[in-house]
Amino acid sequence: VPMVAPGNVQVHVINSTLAKVHWDTVPLKTVRGHLQGYKVYYWKVQSLSRRSRRHVEKKILTFRGNKTFGMLPGLEPYSSYKLNVRVVNGKGEGPASPDKVFKTPEGVPSSPSFLKITNPTLDSLTLEWGSPTHPNGVLTSYILKFQPINNTHELGPLVEIRIPANESSLILKNLNYSTRYKFYFNAQTSVGSGSQITEEAVTIMDE
Repeated sequence: VPMVAPGNVQVHVINSTLAKVHWDTVPLKTVRGHLQGYKVYYWKVQSLSRRSRRHVEKKILTFRGNKTFGMLPGLEPYSSYKLNVRVVNGKGEGPASPDKVFKTPEGVPSSPSFLKITNPTLDSLTLEWGSPTHPNGVLTSYILKFQPINNTHELGPLVEIRIPANESSLILKNLNYSTRYKFYFNAQTSVGSGSQITEEAVTIMDE
């Protein structure tokens, strides 16, 4: 098997899900056989927005031939990763380079895990929601938009409310009685808005 590990391993983080890794080729005499390529082992150490996962799944990408760089796609935003690089010949893999740590920046969050609308009265509705399964960063706020829908399914004026990220419920007051409303709800990080969930609910006709 090869005798030495690739040196001068560098990671360039391109965005929240993609990084580029560079290394120096090893001297051909240390390969001790036919150079087939380089393998990059990489794994997520922890998410920076929640506690570490116990199970660490190592991923491997193989770059054929005498390449000196490769792309690592499909990373998770706002996470800490480690990687190392090994040279491969027909017999197997050489030793691993020292582990290199890198961090991905924040991304936009996934949609809130649920939106539930309860306690209808003449002029109010109660909204409850769950935080995104994948915050992909530090949540800065939630954005709620809603509008009335009339009997011919035409949409009325849109109202937008920004809600602090630590809230999980809201009572909407001063609504019209016996009216159907459509709600659009998403979470935000400093990078931008995540995907929204929609829901409809009706205020009651009379007490």
